[in-house]
Amino acid sequence: MAFDGLADKLQNVFKKLKGKGKLSEQDIKLAMREVKLALLESDVNYRVVKSFISNVSEKSLGEKVLESLTPAQQVIKIVNEELKSIMGDEQSRLNFNHNGITVIMLVGLQGAGKTTIAAKLGLHCRKSGKNPLLVACDVYRPAAIKQLEVLGNQINIPVFSLGDKVDPVQIVREALKEAEKNSNNLLIIDTAGRLHIDENLMNELKKIKEFANPHEILMVIDSMIGQESVNVAKTFDENLDVSGFILTKLDGDTRGGVALSIKEVIGKNIKFIGTGEKVNDLEVFHPDRMASRILGMGDVLSLIEKAQEAIDKDEAHKISQRVLANEFNFEDFKSAMQQMKKIGSFSKILEMIPGIGGSMKELKNINIEDSEKELNKVDAIINSMTISERRNPKLLIGSSSRKNRIAKGSGSSIQQVNKLIKDFENMSKLMKQFNGMGKGKFAKKGFFPKLPF
Repeated sequence: MAFDGLADKLQNVFKKLKGKGKLSEQDIKLAMREVKLALLESDVNYRVVKSFISNVSEKSLGEKVLESLTPAQQVIKIVNEELKSIMGDEQSRLNFNHNGITVIMLVGLQGAGKTTIAAKLGLHCRKSGKNPLLVACDVYRPAAIKQLEVLGNQINIPVFSLGDKVDPVQIVREALKEAEKNSNNLLIIDTAGRLHIDENLMNELKKIKEFANPHEILMVIDSMIGQESVNVAKTFDENLDVSGFILTKLDGDTRGGVALSIKEVIGKNIKFIGTGEKVNDLEVFHPDRMASRILGMGDVLSLIEKAQEAIDKDEAHKISQRVLANEFNFEDFKSAMQQMKKIGSFSKILEMIPGIGGSMKELKNINIEDSEKELNKVDAIINSMTISERRNPKLLIGSSSRKNRIAKGSGSSIQQVNKLIKDFENMSKLMKQFNGMGKGKFAKKGFFPKLPF
């Protein structure tokens, strides 16, 4: 996930500060130097880094911090506030037309993921009560039209297309008529892209904008491109006056610098981030929550929202009670994996949990993604256990004969059985971590009984 490297570096800096107790000006200068390098290595725009370090340094050198009983915590608080500030402080919401059809126009270079985002955005808005219609206006790539139709069919959202021989403005004109006829109150237009910016592309997009008068022009940006994407965004904004950005591929091997740069450079907010290939992998961008993730503080609110949306509450409560009673077993493990699949990949869940690091870092070795792909194999292994073994995992510890029997019965190897047992043990640790959190302030607010743990 993006920011993993940055998060590790920042946590190391803060660990050094915490170890010093009272801080000197030199301590803060050295810390800021390390923070600066960490940000630059994460591909954050140099001007943004310079301004960020200047602001943090100035506030950290104040008497309130230096004379504080917990100066390191004060510095972390300042860094957190500045991170939120450069990303836009607060969530930027979509601008909906409440008296008619809302038109959202998606723009960006080819390969950024516009077509997939169109479907994801449609699904997201439908959950909020909208009735979307997806409009295929990429007439230069017949595959894009087909892709949108396939995605629309998967999520049961209609797609309007007139093929690749019709002018995009005409397609939008007919799509608006179709929307009125079928009571669609949201039009999401998937426009054409290019491998690079050219005059023809911009002229076409300007014509669509002029006719459709969209309430939102959202630029889709491939975060893997890095700082070059900021320059591209600048050109799109100058020509089209975009209203916000959607960053894709933040789940990939990207340093994430564009997320920390684009608001400061362009002056427009990130509204959504794409965090995976599935149609549900679209998140509203919350600057405060992203800052928390970067600083290793987790993102409990997003996890709660995902859990509330996806999980079976009765099953979740049952698993939670069994964890509290130290009765978590292989039957519960199988059920928990099925619940977690609905929330997202295991790595995504982990990064939302505060305190995953240090002694809890071994939890990242749980390979739930593989278990997702081979859930039938996992079921076969667990089903090959006796009822006693499923309900009393200790019976398998150190028992080669039982493991051999299970491996043969499930058509698996001993290594696969051992791996499953290890995953079970690691998940047990994770469950205890959640329950420890559930005894604190979050539990008092009634959050954790709603989680699948």
